[in-house]
Amino acid sequence: MDFFGKPLPYILSQLVLGLINGSFYALLSLGLAVIFGLLNIINFTHGAQYMMGAFAAYFLLNKLGLGYWWALVIAPIAVGIIGMVIERLMLSRLYRLDHLYGLLLTFGLALIIQGVFRQEFGSTGLPYNAIPESLQGAIDVGFMTLPKYRGAWVIGASLAICLGTWYVIERTKLGSYLRAATENPTLVQSFGVNVPRMITLTYGFGVGLAALAGVFAAPIYQVGPLMGADLIIVVFAVVVIGGMGSIMGSIITGFALGVIEGLTKVYFPEASNTVIFIVMTIVLMIRPQGLFGQR
Repeated sequence: MDFFGKPLPYILSQLVLGLINGSFYALLSLGLAVIFGLLNIINFTHGAQYMMGAFAAYFLLNKLGLGYWWALVIAPIAVGIIGMVIERLMLSRLYRLDHLYGLLLTFGLALIIQGVFRQEFGSTGLPYNAIPESLQGAIDVGFMTLPKYRGAWVIGASLAICLGTWYVIERTKLGSYLRAATENPTLVQSFGVNVPRMITLTYGFGVGLAALAGVFAAPIYQVGPLMGADLIIVVFAVVVIGGMGSIMGSIITGFALGVIEGLTKVYFPEASNTVIFIVMTIVLMIRPQGLFGQR
C-alpha cells in the first residue's frame, strides 16, 4: 500500500525513527527549558552533560560491572552533582549579569569537557552493549515491527519523564515555590525557603535530565566525546521554536519536530538535516517569542 507515492511501511518506520529522535529532542530541550525558565541561564554545556551521562553508563558497565538499570539511576545523579558544583562555583556569580555571560561561560565549559574526553578517549565512538534482555527484540503491532528498546522503551519513558516534570513544576507546591523564587527570591526567602539551595538543586535536576538522555542514547549510538556537540544545536532550535523557558512547549515541539524530520526524510531527504532550522526561521518571523512562549 502506497501513501503519496511511498510505501506505507517505509513511512511508518520513518515516523517511529522521528519519534525516537523527538524523544531525545524533548528530553534535552526540557532540561534546557527548566534551567532557562527557572534560572535564566542559557546552558550551552547541556550537550557535554548529555555526553557525560552516556560515558557514565559506559564506565559503570566496564569498570564496575553495573548494567543498564543501575546506570539509569546513578549516571543522572552523578552528572547532576557535577552540575551543582559548577552552578555553585561559577554560574552563581553571573545571575545579575546579562545572559551573554552565562552563555559564554557554559560554551567554554562545553569545549573544555569535550576536549578532555576527546584527549582521553579519542573521537572514535565506544560501544555500549548493555540493553537488558527484557528490552531486546521487537514487538509485532500488526502493521509494523516495533523495536522494544528504541521504539517502545525510549519513547514511552521519555514521554513519561517529560510529563512528570511538567506536572511537578506547573501543578505542585514545589513547582510554585520554584517559579516564585525566580520572580521574587527575597519574598520566597522570607518564608524560610533556602533559595540558593533550590536554585542549585534545580540546575542539578536539569543537568540530570541531560545525563538521563545520554544513558538512553548509549545503546543506540556509540558513546563518544562529540555525541552531544551537533545535537545541542538542534535542541536549542527546538527550545526557541517552543518558546524559551516553556516546559510544555519544549515537550510538544520536541516530539513534533522529530515527526516532521522523519516525514521529511521520506519525501525530501536532502532537506531532513535543515528542516528544523527552516521551521525555526519561520516561527521567529511570525512569532518571535516561540509557539508557546510569552512576551
